[in-house]
This record gives sequence, C-alpha cells and structure tokens, in this order.
Amino acid sequence: MMTTYSMMKLIGRAAAIILCSTLVLSCSGGSDRPSASEQPGPEPEAENTASPGPVMTVEPDQETADMEIERILEQMTLEEKVGQMIMTSYRIWGDAKKTDITELNDEIREALGRYHYGGVLLFAENFKDAEQTLRLVSQMQTANSTGSSIPLLTAVDQEGGYVVRVNYGTAGIGNMALCASGSTENAGTMASIYGKELGLLGISTDFAPVMDVNNEPANPVIGIRSFSDDPVTAAAYGAAYVQGLHDQGTIAVLKHFPGHGNTDTDSHTGFPCIRSTYEELKNCELIPFRKAIDAGADMIMTAHIQYPQIETETYTSVSTGEQVYLPATMSRTILTDILRNDMGFEGVIVSDALDMAAIADHFSDEDMLCMTVNAGADLLLFPTVKSTAMFRDSIKLTEMALRLAEEGKISAERIDEAVRRILKLKKKYGLLEKRDFTVTDKQIREAVNDVGSEEHLEKAWNLAEQALTLYRNERNALPLTVSQGEKTLILFANNAQSRYGSGQHAVQILQEQGIIQDASQVSLMVHKADNTQQCMDAAEAADNVILVYRTYSEDCMDARTNDGFSAGLFDRIIEQRHADGRTVIFVSAQLPYDAARFNKADAVLLTYGSSYMPELTENPYTGQMPNLPAALCACFGMSEVTGRLPVKLPQLDENGRIIKGS
Repeated sequence: MMTTYSMMKLIGRAAAIILCSTLVLSCSGGSDRPSASEQPGPEPEAENTASPGPVMTVEPDQETADMEIERILEQMTLEEKVGQMIMTSYRIWGDAKKTDITELNDEIREALGRYHYGGVLLFAENFKDAEQTLRLVSQMQTANSTGSSIPLLTAVDQEGGYVVRVNYGTAGIGNMALCASGSTENAGTMASIYGKELGLLGISTDFAPVMDVNNEPANPVIGIRSFSDDPVTAAAYGAAYVQGLHDQGTIAVLKHFPGHGNTDTDSHTGFPCIRSTYEELKNCELIPFRKAIDAGADMIMTAHIQYPQIETETYTSVSTGEQVYLPATMSRTILTDILRNDMGFEGVIVSDALDMAAIADHFSDEDMLCMTVNAGADLLLFPTVKSTAMFRDSIKLTEMALRLAEEGKISAERIDEAVRRILKLKKKYGLLEKRDFTVTDKQIREAVNDVGSEEHLEKAWNLAEQALTLYRNERNALPLTVSQGEKTLILFANNAQSRYGSGQHAVQILQEQGIIQDASQVSLMVHKADNTQQCMDAAEAADNVILVYRTYSEDCMDARTNDGFSAGLFDRIIEQRHADGRTVIFVSAQLPYDAARFNKADAVLLTYGSSYMPELTENPYTGQMPNLPAALCACFGMSEVTGRLPVKLPQLDENGRIIKGS
C-alpha cells in the first residue's frame, strides 16, 4: 500500500507552493501558495474570529423566525426583492485585453451595492490562492452590504472530479468513482472535505451533487459526474453526499432537475429533448431527487431540457422560428406541480445558467425572465460575465427584470414567495444578519493550511485507489511483475496527451517505493498524428505495454473520427501483442464505456476520470484528480484493486458507436 509519505510526494511535494492549473470546463491563471516563511504574522490581540463560512443554525422558535422573515420582507423595496432573486457571476474583465477577476473593480463594486443581489457564483478565474479568495469574497460581501443588509449567497461548482473551481484545493474523485468505491460513506467523506474547504474560503453554497441518473451512455455532459445508471444507487450516494456538505454547514444544490442523464445533447450547446412520461420519470430520474429532498436538501437546480410528454406548451424560437417545448426551467407543470406539490420540496429552486444555448438560442430575454420566475424558479442564475461588454449586458438584464416586476409581468405573489424562501435559507445557514466581513489573519492561516491540505489530499488518493475497477484480467496481466532489465511502455492516446504528467508522477512514485529500480525502466509516449509507426515500433520493442485512453464521447471510440484515430492504433497494438504471445493492459482515463470498445486487452482497468497534471519540470501542484496516477501505480501492484463497475456497459456496433437502448 502507498504510504502517506510517498503519496504526498505525488500529490503535493511542497505543500507551501501551489500551482493553479487548467481544468476541463474552466480555466484560470497560476499562482504560488505562500511558503512557510511567508505565512501571516501573529494573530492580533483584538481580532474578529468569526468564521468566514456559513453556520447552520437551529431556530428554537420557528414562529418567531417566520415572523422575522415576514418583517424583513415587508420592509424590502421591490428593487431589493428582485435583486435577491438574482445570482450573478464575474469571471473575466475587459474586451480586447482580458484579465481574470480576482479582486473587485469599481464597476462591479457599484453594481453589487446598487442591485442588492441575492448571490454570486464564483468560477476558476476567481481563484488565485486562499488569501486572495478570502479577500475577494469579503470585497463582494462588503460591497453588497452598502446597499443591502442581507449578505450574499456565495456559490461555486465544486463537484469533484473534473468539475472543480478551487484549483488550489482538493479536487478529489468524481461521483462515478465514489460509487465504484462501494461505500456511501466515501461520498460523505469527499463532500465533507469540499464543504470544509469552501467554508474556510467564505463560500456558503456548493452547486453539487449531480443527482442525474446516467442512463444514456452517449450523454456528452453528465457521464462520470453521475453516480450510477441505477436510480436507487444514485439516490443513496447522492443523499450521503448531501449529508457530507451539510455536516460542514455548506448548502448543497441538487442538479439537474428533473434529470439530465437520459439525453445525448448538452444543454450548454444544444436544446435536449427527453420523451419520458411522468410515470417513467417517477420510476427512475426522480428517485434520487426524492431521496435527497427527504434527506433535507435545501436547493435544487433546474435542467434546460424539453419534456414534451409532461410539458406540452410550446414557444416560437427567436432564432429558428420553429416551435420548441418549454424546458423544465420554464415549466410550471414541472417546477410547481411536480417538484413543489407532488414531491413536497419547500426549498429554493435555482435555474441553471440562463446563457446556456438551450435558453439563449430560443427565448427572448424578457420572456426568459418572466416565464422562469412565473414557472416557480426562485433564484435566477444570470449569464456569466466574461468581458466588459457582458457586464453591461448583465446590468441591462437586471434593469429589465426590475421593469418587468414593476409592470406586473413577473407576478408579485411569485416574487414574495421566492424571496421568502431565499430569506429562510439564509436564516437557516446564518447568512441573514448583516456582519463584518473583514478578513482576519486567523482566517487566512486556517485557509492556507487546510485548503488542499496533506490530510485531504491523502484521503482523496485513498478513495481513488478504492474506486479502481479491474473489469477484465486475462492471463494475470495485472499487476505487472517487472524484472531487472525489462522495459515497460506507457502509451497515451491522442485524447489523453494532457495526462502525460500523470505518468511522470506515477513513475517517480514507483521508483521511490522500490518497485522499479530507476525511471529508465518505464518509458512514456504520446500518440500524435505523425508518429503512429513510432508508437507501433515502441510497443513491439517493450516487454510490457500499458495503453492509456480517455473516452469523453462516443466519437473517441470510432477509429474513423478525428477524435478516435488512436482507437485504430490501439487495436493494432493489442492484436500485435497477442500475435507475439504477450499481454497488454488498457487503462480507461475517463468514461468506463471504452471498456466495451477495448475488451480484447488482457487487463482493463477503470479510473472514472483524470485531469491535466503538470510535468515534473513544472512546480508542484494540487487541485488535480488522483485517479489516473493511482491507476498507473496499481498496474505495478502498488495497491489492491477492489472497485465495482457502477454502470452497465453498452453494446457497440462494428465502428465502436453505442447501440441505442443497449
């Protein structure tokens, strides 16, 4: 088994230095974490020691609490109420020359103070290091408090796996890997780590967990973000994840209601349509949501998906002129009749981002605002600001929302209902009262020491080991027994070239553990368009071969596509090795469905995710998934492989495409 010492050699060789790195779905600039000699000085004698994060409170007299909420609501202006229903996000500033927003400028500060927003969603561009983040959150809360006595909900998508924003914190393993580990307790442990780290940074809300049942293997956006394709299993792990966040006083947000798993279209770029009936949803997709609601979930995010068997009202698309069905985000049938009335959810409904193509390409801004709120959404996730021009657009959209409320096009009754729920949520988590958000030295020290700490990274590594799943192992191909003088090739597919650093780190660990004598025993290579023959020659010359593949869509499994051109090479290598009487190990670095595509490999090891890792020539890192380096170490017997496949493998046609319904 890997020792704490050697694991930390991999995950954080100098815990005092942190490199912010690029992740899938987000990007950010780099920054060094303060070294021990740069830590903040002694704590002042008179210091504000209030925790920067939320604290869940228990109201001894619910009637008194409700009366307080009503008093606040009665005193609020319409502008303040509308502001509470908006969550903004500020990622990038500038037009020709763009910079990440890591501190407030005057324009953003003025907007926060003027419009009384209910919350702010942070992205990777907002995270440079722990101290900077604390100060940015403080600046946002302070700016907001100049116009309102109600603090912001501060939120982030910190799901784990490849959807993480705190790029100097603990990335951990994703939901499907947690399920593969075989213990719901692990889901709670991982979520608790995220909750603790977010709280130390002053962030109250985690847009997690994903509760979607991944019952469509060709799904381009959910995949390993889902726990399982079995609704009961997904429900159990999701509920444990929610509890882990709640244990740290962090607000969990279930997504994406009523389910984004059964579609092959990404709502970021298209307009998905699911033709399931309500009864079919109740027997599958709604099971995890119901379980988490019963477990005390406070927030649910909507899905921008059409359900024509449930919501039959249509709308004329502003871009195509075709009739489209109202998505769940704008469906009163789905949000009010089903989620509120049938399922009994009393918490806050937040929309998914309103700049996603499913909404922006088909609905006018005015109709989008009116229909979303009147359908039952309480909190609107406004388009993210990625330029100065987009910031101005967000101001216009805010002004439009206020005008629509003044004109009565957005129901006054719905506004009061929504704001009441938002205030109750803030009250429950200690976020209602106005307070001093000054950052203290103590808060900085705690955040620097504990966000991405060795303890958290080690737990994440251990969970990654538990998740590793040996789907196939013929002729005892795994683990490798490397004799003196033997050479092992680790060949990364074209779609996994950014994972090359994982191989370097794994080789260094193997050497430190004495499993290989020197690094020259293992060679690393990446397949590119111009080196196919060299890869074939290297595979033929090696005593052992490990093939690393990263399927993120079914195109990657089709050797005819640009994404899939390594698929054909890997087929040839497997065939060649077998012709010579030798074995080959296949390592899946993302979707486990490629196990069905490359099932002729002697050993098939599933990781359920990977991320970019800097090469050894770069600074030490954190914020990276440990799945792949743990798997490469396991190929050499570093750890026992005990994970279980949490999804069914689909049948494929002769080109590696998924056969629908299989």
